[in-house]
Amino acid sequence: MRQVDLATHLGLTRAAVSAWITGRAEPREETKRAIAEVFDIDLASVHNRTTDITSALPRQWHHRPAHADGGREYGNAAAFAFDADLSVLAREATQNSLDERHDPTAPVRVRYVLHELTGEHLDAFLAAMQWDELRPHYEAAAVGGQKVSRSLRAALDDLDEHRSLLLLRVEDYNAAGLTGPEYRDGRYAAVVRRQLDSHKQAGGRAGGSYGLGKATLWATSRLGLVLVNSTLSESHEGRVERRVVGRLDLPWHELDGTAYAGPAWLGEAEPGPVHRGVSRSWWADEEEVRALHLDRSNPAPGTSFLIVGAHDASGDAETLQEMHDKLVRALADGFWATMIGGRTAGALMEASVTTLRNGHVLVSEERVDPHVFHPALGRALQSYLDGATVTELTSGDQVALAEVPLVVSPLKGRGRARDKGREHRAVLLLTSAADQDERYNRVVCMRGNRMTITEQRPRELPLGTAPFQAVLLAGFATGREGEDVELAEAFLRASEPPEHDRWDRTEELTSLYERGALTRLKEFRAETDKAVRSLVGRRESVRSEGPAVLRELLKLDAGPTGTGGGRRAQGFPVVRSVQAHVEADGAWSVTVGLKLPDAEDPWILAPVAKFDVRSGGRPVVGWSTLAASDNCRVEDGLLVVAPGARTAVFTGVTDPATHPVHSALARLVVDVQKARGGAA
Repeated sequence: MRQVDLATHLGLTRAAVSAWITGRAEPREETKRAIAEVFDIDLASVHNRTTDITSALPRQWHHRPAHADGGREYGNAAAFAFDADLSVLAREATQNSLDERHDPTAPVRVRYVLHELTGEHLDAFLAAMQWDELRPHYEAAAVGGQKVSRSLRAALDDLDEHRSLLLLRVEDYNAAGLTGPEYRDGRYAAVVRRQLDSHKQAGGRAGGSYGLGKATLWATSRLGLVLVNSTLSESHEGRVERRVVGRLDLPWHELDGTAYAGPAWLGEAEPGPVHRGVSRSWWADEEEVRALHLDRSNPAPGTSFLIVGAHDASGDAETLQEMHDKLVRALADGFWATMIGGRTAGALMEASVTTLRNGHVLVSEERVDPHVFHPALGRALQSYLDGATVTELTSGDQVALAEVPLVVSPLKGRGRARDKGREHRAVLLLTSAADQDERYNRVVCMRGNRMTITEQRPRELPLGTAPFQAVLLAGFATGREGEDVELAEAFLRASEPPEHDRWDRTEELTSLYERGALTRLKEFRAETDKAVRSLVGRRESVRSEGPAVLRELLKLDAGPTGTGGGRRAQGFPVVRSVQAHVEADGAWSVTVGLKLPDAEDPWILAPVAKFDVRSGGRPVVGWSTLAASDNCRVEDGLLVVAPGARTAVFTGVTDPATHPVHSALARLVVDVQKARGGAA
């Protein structure tokens, strides 16, 4: 009952009722008796109640009527902005939790719970969410020939055949929760009632900005159904715990002669005159949230989203164990940096995944450890947060720091003539790669709350670069404050598409910033590459393979290697085998086998022959013949290895006319150099 209605029943002012609710005053005894009569309860309840009284209004599904103008939507377009992939869900949903961290002195805790229901457990859950009332709408929506309708038909058939349903609960603690009114602006309405409403209040540090990420929750449900239970960080209607609602996204359909737009909500019937009959959220009791599998482990503010009929549309995670592992990996890859703390800043987030079947633990809760999945990257960030970086690497476990300039273009109409913008100093951290690293020689870029945005492969690296890992911190990710930090944060956020997976041209970037903004991003990339090259340096190692006699006669130099003590893999071509002899005319004939890392671009190499004479420099000698033998070709004196080739073999014969001395008086050095335009 609204305050004004109670005041009318009692013959008092609304201000008096408001004073009782806020605790500024207490009603008189005769007024308490009148209140008991209004609500049809005994007087003892007015005096002795210590907990909220559960609403007696029935729960119902309200299906939005079809548009009066005949318009139809055959599904939620926002759900198609992303793939229905568990890794995408983990990225988008966790980003939203991170953006809504409530207490900045403590990390937000994110928990993923996979739960398979069968038998009586399934029946009890379906009854709790009023499946019998929903099933006719599903049947009607599954009749059409559209993509969503076909997917619904397949989901219903699987449920009937296998009598199994997979739930995925995504929940956070120490988050803001779905605060705000039912229909007006607020977090609740942005998530439950609206599309493309971001409503982020993270002080400009938010990872998301399009309001699309929440759609991945519904996209991951084969049934288009998500149930919600939120504990609020600020009260609504005088309460904070167990604000529950359900939302269903179906395509347009007709049932019993009535057309429906598609969306539907589970809740209490709205008693107010403006939205009468619409389902609104309700304050549930503990028994209700347990029946809906929405119970929360502690009273900390935050929200639990239950994805009903969860699946991974990519097809690479079908079993519960595979889905469990994929979620863990996705959290580690996207948010490893948020889970690391140091002396200057604490961890922003904790994350875990657990898997159940009919209420019993199938896979124990696994807390995501960033140092296990990304040891070198974790070491780099940890050193920065602890203030333990160096300016130049002298040992494998050190972390070198360099600053990278980013010039932020002025907003349109605010810049001066010939003003390129404000400079921000981003932070580049670089360290040796770990032996177990699957990907290396990369720069992992982030801003704001330290979610991984993109990976960049530095260009024009020296051929002998030792494997490394690098982290680029920009904007608020640097841990600094200031106008340049805020400008850089906004500039980079404007350059990100809805996936937030790169810094590039976007409509927001070109419409908000002066001409040249894209050039500033390209310059930032070039400056990052330059900073990497300044830190990696060049190292040289001596190979000891092959017979001693051959080592004396022939030294093959593939450039400085700096492998750092027998790493699992190389980030550059290395010599796998050598066969060499001196021809009768004094020419050296060599057959060289190369081992190459996987590369997206072709390797373009320049084999150079030199004489290693007893004194002086190494004079270059010419090739009389240079021929490709396996997985490569020769073009204009250069060796071209196709993308993806892991081995290559070439042969070469030197030109005796270019020899400064007789072949017997010198060793041959073949320097395999990277030619301009080859793979990084």
